[in-house]
Amino acid sequence: MVNPSPPSASSTQAGAGENGGSELFWPLTTWQGWHRFATTAPVVPPLPGDRLRSTEERLAYHSSFVTIRTPAIHALATQVRTLMILGRHQQTTARPSLIVTGPAAAGKTTALLNVGRTCHLAHTRKNPPPPGSAHASVPVAYVLVPPGATAKTLITEFARYLGIPVAARMTQTQITEAVCHTYTQAGVQLVMIDEIHRLNPRTTTGAQTADLLKDLSERLPATFVYAGINVTDTPLFTGVRGAQLAGRATLVDCGPLPARHGTRHPFHEVITDIENHLDLQQHKPGTLPRHAPYLHQRTAGRIGSLTRLIRQAAITAIHDGTERITKTALDTIRLDHLAETQRRPRRGR
Repeated sequence: MVNPSPPSASSTQAGAGENGGSELFWPLTTWQGWHRFATTAPVVPPLPGDRLRSTEERLAYHSSFVTIRTPAIHALATQVRTLMILGRHQQTTARPSLIVTGPAAAGKTTALLNVGRTCHLAHTRKNPPPPGSAHASVPVAYVLVPPGATAKTLITEFARYLGIPVAARMTQTQITEAVCHTYTQAGVQLVMIDEIHRLNPRTTTGAQTADLLKDLSERLPATFVYAGINVTDTPLFTGVRGAQLAGRATLVDCGPLPARHGTRHPFHEVITDIENHLDLQQHKPGTLPRHAPYLHQRTAGRIGSLTRLIRQAAITAIHDGTERITKTALDTIRLDHLAETQRRPRRGR
């Protein structure tokens, strides 16, 4: 079995100079990268009585920022927890799965990673490795569907996550056997597959790749969660394979936040939450919620575009010394192309 232990202090510093240089980079699609992400304490907002942070500290804080608890994150966390319990002792068929869908910049990956981190930490708290153990359990796996994925390139991504050696002469079946054995031995309980919209079961390679995922979901004792852009509008839900997936998967929609939902105002609530986490010295609380209609029009309700807009405005406010965010300042920020092209012309100020 491949040793899935987290990287040691020495390995993470490989290549660092005498004065500490940059750490070795491990992407989230490797166990080392995931373990570092899941176990690194997230940034926290300033608390009353805390010392004033330096400019560099505050810039770094707004760069990483906190994870805003959106309705989608709450729904996904609840569903994952329930389905992991539901499928824990299921043996004969694939366990029920989840699909996270929504437009670009809607916060799908953020929601996925947040829930994966929560699962990882909950598992390791309940199941700490024995003292002196060289092996750590691996409760969560995170894999990206590569562009133009074939069954073999996708199963190779699964192998890469745990560092399973793959030789050029190995067949897809051999790699799959190694993956299933190692993932089971490592105790993987949650498999998160991002960019699932890249699969097209209408093509021969896409159909074979979809069949591989079905095979893995039946052979691995884990709950599968898929995420992709507007998945229900893709061929994934068509034909026999699509019917199988739709029959086993619960849909979690990370769509744009509505300005109003019944008696609640979800978008306004999220803006208030973001503002409460800012670290600006002159910003007046309540400023951003007052501009909720403008911000909703500007971002089309997408949480990714909204947080980017406010974080960029905060960094600009620190740089220019104003230390506050105004509507005029927000208007100067250029957003992602999708948000800008969907922005309606404004009529006056």
